[in-house]
This record gives sequence, C-alpha cells and structure tokens, in this order.
Amino acid sequence: MKGIKPLMNLTLNSRISQYFLAVFIIGLTTLLCTPLSSPQSYHIVSFILLFVVALMAVFMGIGPVLLASTLSAIAWNYFFIPPYHTFHIEKTEDKFMFGSFFIIALLNGVLTNSIRRQEILVREREDQSSALFQLTGELSKASGIDKVVEVAKDVFRKHYDTDLYFILQDGNNNLITPGQFWNGNSVSNIDFSLVERVFSNSRKAGRFTDVKPEALMTYYPLTGMRLNPGVVVFGLDKSVYGKKDVFWSTYFTQISNALEREFLGEMALKARILDESDKLYKTLFNLISHEFRIPIATIMGASDTLLTSHTSERNREELNNEIFKASTRLNHLIENLLNMSRLESGKISVHSDWYDINDLINKVSQNLMEELKQFNLITIIPDELPLVKLDFGLMEQVLYNLLLNACQYSPVSSDIRLKASYEQGNFTLKVSDSGPGFPDETLPKVFDKFFRVEDSGTGGLGLGLSIVKGIIEAHKGTVKVGNLAEGGAEFTIMIPSEIPEMNGLKLE
Repeated sequence: MKGIKPLMNLTLNSRISQYFLAVFIIGLTTLLCTPLSSPQSYHIVSFILLFVVALMAVFMGIGPVLLASTLSAIAWNYFFIPPYHTFHIEKTEDKFMFGSFFIIALLNGVLTNSIRRQEILVREREDQSSALFQLTGELSKASGIDKVVEVAKDVFRKHYDTDLYFILQDGNNNLITPGQFWNGNSVSNIDFSLVERVFSNSRKAGRFTDVKPEALMTYYPLTGMRLNPGVVVFGLDKSVYGKKDVFWSTYFTQISNALEREFLGEMALKARILDESDKLYKTLFNLISHEFRIPIATIMGASDTLLTSHTSERNREELNNEIFKASTRLNHLIENLLNMSRLESGKISVHSDWYDINDLINKVSQNLMEELKQFNLITIIPDELPLVKLDFGLMEQVLYNLLLNACQYSPVSSDIRLKASYEQGNFTLKVSDSGPGFPDETLPKVFDKFFRVEDSGTGGLGLGLSIVKGIIEAHKGTVKVGNLAEGGAEFTIMIPSEIPEMNGLKLE
C-alpha cells in the first residue's frame, strides 16, 4: 500500500508532461519543415503535421492531442502560408485550406484517440474475460475450501500482481476471530470492524467505495444463495481497479459460489455422517442387545438351575456345557467388537513369523470342535507346502470367523473344505462350504461392517467378515468371496510370503 500514492503522483506528472511533449513535438516538426516554407511546397507541410498529430493521438490523451492539433494549425499558418510570420491569409483558397486543415487536424486527433481508447477498452474486456475464464476453470476443478482459496489467490496474484486475503466463517455464520486468517495469512492493514460490517451487511466497503473510502484496502462480501462464506480483502491502485463494478462483482461471485459449494458439501457430509452414526448406533445397540441377551440368558438360566435345584450329575454336566458354550459365544462377540475397534483406530499390528499352516488349522478346528462335529471338514494341504510367514494369533481369528461362518450357513452333515497352496510368492487359503451362497447383488457388501444377508436366520453382529478383511489387509494380502457353481460360497485368501531358508530358521 505504500506505493499507491507515489504511483498516483507519477500518473499525474505523466499527464502534465504529455502537454509539454506535445508542444515540443509540434515545435520540432515545424523546425524540421522550415526548408519547405516556399509557395510551391508549403502544402506538403500540412500533410506532415497531420501525420504527426495522428501519430501523437495513438500514444497521448485527448487533451494533449487537441493542443497539438491547434498548435499545428497555428504553426502552419504563421510559418508556411504566405505572407510569412503573420496570421493574415491573402488567398481565398489558402483560407479555405487553413480552415480545412484545422478541422481535419482536430477530427484526426480526436478520432485516432477515440480508436485508441476503444482498443484499450477492448483489451481490458479481453483481459477481464480471460481472468474470469481462468478463474472459473480453475475453481471448477478445485475440491475443498483450502483448495478453492488457494486457486483464487493464485489466479488473482497472476493477473493483478497482488495478494487476495480471505476471512471466512466457521460454518456457524461466525467469522474467524481477528488475527486468525485462512491459510495462516495476516495483514496489519485490515480493519476487522470493517470486515464484520461488510459480512453482516453484505455490502462492499473501503477504498473505491462509498463506505470509508479513505481505507487502505477494499472489502468485498462473499455472498451466496444459502450462506455467505465470508469477506475478501485486497489492495489495488485506481488504474487497475477502475470503474469495473460489474466485473468485480462477477469475479467475486464466482469465488463465492465455489466456496458456498464446498461449505454446503461439508455441511451435507457432516449431516450424513451424523445420520449414519445415529443409524449405526441404533443398529449396533439393537444387535448387541439381541446377541448378548441370548448367551447371557443361557448362562443365567443354567446357573440358576444349578444353584436352586438338585439335579442329576448328567444334567449338571449338560448345564455346565451350555454355560461354557454360551460363554464362548459371548467371548467371541466381545473379541470381534474389540478387534473391529482396533482395526478402525489403526492400533492393530502384525507380528509375523514362520509357521506351519497345519498347526493353525488344527488349533482352530480344536476350538470349533462342537460346531464342526456336525459337518465333514475336508482339508487339502500339500505335503511340500513351505512354512508361511504370518501373525499366528490374528490368522487364528481369521480362520475361526470363516469356519464359524461356514458352519452357520451350511446344512448339517455337508462338506466344509479347507485348501491351502503356495503359488508365485503367495500363500493361498480357500474356505468353501455347501450352503446357499450369497445373492449376487450382496457380494460387494459381504465385507462391510454389520452386513448380514436378509432372512438368513443366523445370529451375529455382522463383524466377522469385515474383521477378516481388515486382518488380511494388515498382512498386505487380499480376500475375495464368490459363489461356487455347484452351490455354496468360497472365500479366497492370498498373503505374500517368501519361501524360508531352512538354514536360517531357529527351530525350537
């Protein structure tokens, strides 16, 4: 802002200097044309002077051009039209020619200057259109409030070589407190009381306006259809700002629309997240209350029977078994909730080591002995299968969830198959069942949280398969699901694993 006043003085001085320059040019031209001051050639001087006036009109304002036209006519009359060094003209044709010269010189200067002004105006409009076009194009590709602000600042700086400052609201129709600028920018010349006034009244203020025109900066409101994003502040000199209110209004409207779009998008996203969170809370609450009630009711019923009645040893054993099964189910539900929480928070970590896949399968099969005894578990593991590098505890939960899922959806006495292989640096494990499979439209949602096939008739929170996916991805692997042609679903797990160097392994 310190350079604006000197620039104004420089502009004023340049205008005054144009008048002196006009006098100097006409005087010099007159001096150079002195050899042509003869009765036979003085007409040529008029054409030379007309050409000089037209040339000056291309570069000078209308005032200096009118002065040059007048001086050229006087100089031609005084120095070149006989009788010399007087303003008296003897011949009628010379009087007519002098009058024509004077009129032509004036019209020539005025029209040439007008054409130049029109050219400048067209060029300004072209520059304005270019600025609006670039701004609109860049804003259309910007995503997010930060990016919109960055694009607007960059385009403004490119075209006008000065900074654009944003004071935006916080989403609750309150401006950011003084001293806290968007993107960390701050300027001491900004009047925050004026910012508040512009924001509340939605009217421009400051320099070049009717409200506090003595201010160093110009304050424009960013207004939208549904909300006002904030205020934009800038400092331009008068020659750049000009009388272009329509242009500036259009320019900042484009920025306002882009910011409003992002504000409304963020508000819609927050509303959607809140709505989804509310739905998720209700769904989770209903599922947990339902799924926990069954094992808890079983434990309480069996415990009450054991405590209040005398029953046979066989019945006591059955009741204890029911308590154990219900406790196991309850523990599995809690583990799934804890695992999902750890996966979402990123706190789950993989501690890989070399393991025999047979040990993993045997451990999970033992834990699911009661569930698997109603089915025919078929395991296909090649003898030459190498050791696999994985987290045994996490993979135990993966296989547990997949086998439990197969037991829940497969008919009694049907086959459940486990097939392990090693191909091209990847350990592959396939778990398939003989159940109804998944409806084709649900396959993309199988690994979503709390997803359960409608009318499946099975319990659970719908977390098991999403936990499977999270753990496998933590191993840098992939898991896919598909339906078998003969019926049933098949889950395919692939985990990158190199073949171990047996000499480097420490076997316990």
